[in-house]
Amino acid sequence: MGAHTHNISGLPPFTLTGLPGLETSQHWLFLLLGALYIVSIVGNALILFIIKEEQSLHQPMYYFLSLLSVNDLGVSFSTLPTVLPTFCFHLREISFNSCIAQMFFIHFFSFTESGILLVMSFDRYVAICNPLRYATVLTDARVVRMGTFVIIRSFCVVFPMPFLLKRLPFCKANVLSHAYCLHPDLIHLPCGDVTISNIFGLCIVISTFGLDSVFILLSYILILRSVLAIASQEERLKTLNTCVSHMCAVLIFYVPMVGVSMAARYGRRAPQYVHTLLSLIYLFVPPMLNPVIYSIKTKEIRRRLRKMLLGTKF
Repeated sequence: MGAHTHNISGLPPFTLTGLPGLETSQHWLFLLLGALYIVSIVGNALILFIIKEEQSLHQPMYYFLSLLSVNDLGVSFSTLPTVLPTFCFHLREISFNSCIAQMFFIHFFSFTESGILLVMSFDRYVAICNPLRYATVLTDARVVRMGTFVIIRSFCVVFPMPFLLKRLPFCKANVLSHAYCLHPDLIHLPCGDVTISNIFGLCIVISTFGLDSVFILLSYILILRSVLAIASQEERLKTLNTCVSHMCAVLIFYVPMVGVSMAARYGRRAPQYVHTLLSLIYLFVPPMLNPVIYSIKTKEIRRRLRKMLLGTKF
């Protein structure tokens, strides 16, 4: 009777999935994911605190890093409400509206991260290729406008997704492939025609991830050309070293995303847990590693962390 009511209302519940075939090991995965959540949340919170307290870090590059840390916290808190209950307490059912809301936030923060990495690459381009104009190009007001644009763009491209899904009929077993709700997963479940949703999803991926990655690559081609014009090899390495953290952040974001896409398209015969693990890497690794990378590579952050943890000034 309950399931019949759900179908009539058009709002059926969904069943989340852990790791098919690895049920006996899921408690170990729960411990691993719990540790990843702690590292991600504590690490990004520390980055935000240090940038707020350290006056020398009140620069455009670190304002963008603050935005990246806030976004990574958003990713972690978007998946947390379903991932830990699924792996720890085997609570697998999620209501339609809760699933749609989670899908919205996961994709919103994912698109936002891509935009943040793009504006960070622009920051590095200006700093290296036009250092004398850095302060006049990247003013505080312009940094705020760039950050606002990234957020508004992400909201606008994700906003139609829930409405396109709600108009579709769901009339079969709504079992998801993951412990969270993703648009590519949800779009396979409706009984009706999903052509519009599929085309829309493809268009926004190309217009965001596709364009962002192209512009990031272009910025690094221009940076490399500018660096190669420097006569001293020592100066070249020193200049490139200022980009290492951002290059790592780009790679740990885009490489897992490409892996998930390739597995979905060409790895259909692979066990389901392979797709699940790739998806977990895509959502868990960037929020965890970003604060670690920037803590290691940024002298001011490293010094402040050492002072906080050891009580020393050096």
